[in-house]
Amino acid sequence: MSCFKFMSCLFKLLLIVSPIVLFALFYQKTINCPLPALQRTYNHMPNVSYQQKSCSCPSRSLNLISFVNKDKFSAIAMRRAEEYEKYLKRKKSVLNQLLFAPSNSPLQYPIQGFIVIPLQKSLIPGLGVNGVQSQNYSVTLSVSSGVLAVESLQEKGKVKGQGEKVLSISASSLQSLNALLGQVSYRSTVYSIKSGDLVHFTFGQHEAIFPVVIRQPTVPVLYDPGEDINSQVTVTTKTFLRYPEVNELIRSIRKFYKDIKIIIADDGFEQQKLNGSMIEQYFMPPAQGWFAGRNLAVSQVTTKYFLWVDDDFMFTDKTKIEKFVEIMESMPELDVVAGSVGTNKFSHTLIYEEGDEEGGCLTRVKGTYQPIPGIPNCFFASVVINFFLARTDAVRKVGFDPLLKRVGHSEFFMDGLGELLAAICPEINIGHQSKKRNDKYKKFRKPPKTDTNGKLYQHFFKNHLKCMKW
Repeated sequence: MSCFKFMSCLFKLLLIVSPIVLFALFYQKTINCPLPALQRTYNHMPNVSYQQKSCSCPSRSLNLISFVNKDKFSAIAMRRAEEYEKYLKRKKSVLNQLLFAPSNSPLQYPIQGFIVIPLQKSLIPGLGVNGVQSQNYSVTLSVSSGVLAVESLQEKGKVKGQGEKVLSISASSLQSLNALLGQVSYRSTVYSIKSGDLVHFTFGQHEAIFPVVIRQPTVPVLYDPGEDINSQVTVTTKTFLRYPEVNELIRSIRKFYKDIKIIIADDGFEQQKLNGSMIEQYFMPPAQGWFAGRNLAVSQVTTKYFLWVDDDFMFTDKTKIEKFVEIMESMPELDVVAGSVGTNKFSHTLIYEEGDEEGGCLTRVKGTYQPIPGIPNCFFASVVINFFLARTDAVRKVGFDPLLKRVGHSEFFMDGLGELLAAICPEINIGHQSKKRNDKYKKFRKPPKTDTNGKLYQHFFKNHLKCMKW
């Protein structure tokens, strides 16, 4: 079917189908009719089941589908759909299911906090039936990812389904029934480090559902803060063809912090050794890019925190690393705290809608969410400037995508959205060196259009976005 005929058919169906078709027309016009291929891709994948609602692209947002190779669109869309389905399987949990507490119910059960270790038996706390009278008291409990049992059972005739998914208990009195319910245990039967189960609890016409959190305990990873700032923080940077600038940065650091460790990732073409104590310089293959260098630098940090700076920054008397640490220590939930660079107080919030099979919608909005309670002149944000203190272990879990060589900054915070709690405290400041003439660096400073287009394609595939407004 030609593109023109397809669009004509859609227009005729518009009044009887849905306003959603308008979105289809938009995609048809933009990328030469790939939407039917995209829809056929999902229709021919029986294991893919999307329940999310479509998100609406803001006005003047980028349509990311237009950055996909048109000749390979169907194959790319198929791979994207398959990867997204696997992602959903990793992320989905019965614990996300919406549950309602029944009104006027005699059933008592734990509504939160029942956590079990995989494959280990645990008594279910708080089970009971209250305030009812009957000649025969019977309850049923059922699960899907484990088995139930009554421990220390004396009268086996009162219990059916020991060690099975469905357990029935009967007793001649409410007191006896509650005594048996107090001995009910749950054990998961499928090993999983982070999942859950739902227990269905029934008594006559009354039914309740409550969650079981199945979680493998984690081993703590702690950093010894030592006795001073030098054992708490490592300064990290990435340099490329800017040795005068990075040497000036080092001199400014040493003016205020003589013994703090500095880690430098260097992917220049004509590499030079940087001299000085407590400096670790790691040479990379040339032009590997900014995010690859960030990964390398952060991978070598052994302190609780690292301070990220660009190689052309300059420490001043307002560059107080101790203040950063004080803020982080006072609020352990924080992962990243930024300052300001000169007069630049760059910060944004990210608004993300998951969307459906076509992808999500992402909008970056200048500003912050709200002030941090108890910490003056500090604000929660999603994206902050390149001068920040971060928890080493938290950032390593997110990482920096090495595909982004010359275009990328907000992309790190996009990948960390929902994982990293970020803030900006503009009163902590660092200087920006005056620009020096550097023709070699200038040649590589501005990325070609192919880099930008490649980044936008990655947002389509890797981040499963259909549009974004930047």
